[in-house]
Amino acid sequence: MIEVYDLQKEYVEEETPTRALRGVSFTIGKGEFISIMGPSGSGKSTLLHILSFLDRPTSGSYKFQGKSIDDMTDQELAKVRNKDMGFVFQSFNLLSRLTVYDNVEIPLLYSNILPAKRRTFVEEAVKSVGLEDKLHIEAGKLSGGQKQRVAIARALVTDPNIVFADEPTGNLDSASGLQIMEILASLNDRGRTVILVTHETQTAEFANRIIRMKDGTIESDQAITTNRVRSNLK
Repeated sequence: MIEVYDLQKEYVEEETPTRALRGVSFTIGKGEFISIMGPSGSGKSTLLHILSFLDRPTSGSYKFQGKSIDDMTDQELAKVRNKDMGFVFQSFNLLSRLTVYDNVEIPLLYSNILPAKRRTFVEEAVKSVGLEDKLHIEAGKLSGGQKQRVAIARALVTDPNIVFADEPTGNLDSASGLQIMEILASLNDRGRTVILVTHETQTAEFANRIIRMKDGTIESDQAITTNRVRSNLK
């Protein structure tokens, strides 16, 4: 699904260059659950932004589903992002005065799906995270864990092939964080590719593979043959 080779990313601020990525290479297959770990400044968020088409590399190659992003315009990337990718962020990014329904529906407003069909998709997505009884409650009135579940429902409503999660448990207590990771693990068990950025070891261990970064490079890339966390949940 994803092939990157020798990715480099450089930012220039006040004529001072900063190299955020220094030759990153790996592949990700369909249906994998990947955790990307590393300290602040290691390049993990920069890498996530490039993988999710929110940024472009300075150099190197990136193929998504066999097609080079170099050959795609920003408009084409946006269409693929809206169709094939779902996003979950640490800060939820919900509109607090809109209902759960309205927040989850937002990605569908950019499509040609008829309102009746949109309602079906929204209701199914909200049900999948166990919040069907909150459908018409304002998002601002929910707990942190519930808000993140709404964010996951919004990520799922377009039926994406891949879900990107950037520190999804960072603003949650341990119990709520565990619920969120169980949902992401369940999505992966049903065939979706999940790419998670986290600095928490216990959260990362829900994945089947952990990529550790340091100073813009990959320090290690290790498959987890026996997933201890998931085994304890079953």
